[in-house]
Amino acid sequence: METPCIRICVIDQASGLCEGCGRTLDEIAGWSAMTDRERQSIMKALPARLVPLKRKVRPA
Repeated sequence: METPCIRICVIDQASGLCEGCGRTLDEIAGWSAMTDRERQSIMKALPARLVPLKRKVRPA
């Protein structure tokens, strides 16, 4: 099963999205029970969700 998880599991308080993958806590929790179609739909939305989160990440 494909997953967008990159093991940076930090939830952004303002958006409620994981800063690593862009999913919500509900999406993360229910990922294995979702259909392939549901997962694909979420995967398609993740790049746009991550754009505002990447701006918040401080350079190392």
